[in-house]
Amino acid sequence: MRLEDLRPTKGSTHRRKRVGRGYGSGHGGHESGRGTKGQNSRSGGGTRLGYEGGQTPIWMRVPKRGFHNYTRIEYACVNVDTLEARFESGGEVTPEVLGEMRLVQGRSPRIKILGRGDLSKPLTVRAHRFAAEAKRKIEAAGGKAEVI
Repeated sequence: MRLEDLRPTKGSTHRRKRVGRGYGSGHGGHESGRGTKGQNSRSGGGTRLGYEGGQTPIWMRVPKRGFHNYTRIEYACVNVDTLEARFESGGEVTPEVLGEMRLVQGRSPRIKILGRGDLSKPLTVRAHRFAAEAKRKIEAAGGKAEVI
């Protein structure tokens, strides 16, 4: 037996009930299998998802907490010890290079250089922000920390 040979068990599947299509459809014609009167018997009838018949819906009754700052700027963080391990002496570190090396994810994220670890080689680092410790370590190693 192969995958394409599989079929549903006889009698387990049913054709869709096409309601509102007249007497010839086999569903009576008048009420069309929708019952008598009411919101769900009409065309376009029914309610939206989560509607509770006029009772305050659960998503409104649940208490809301917190605050979402829509002006927040997210930074992808890279530590000094990562630069030490991945770049050659005299190398240039830019957001594009960090993206190519898969050190940061996402489409053109803003970069912040953090100060964990030590740096022994001079590097030219271009980023959007620097931790004070990171800037000190880069400049102490003979490199440059340039804010974009």
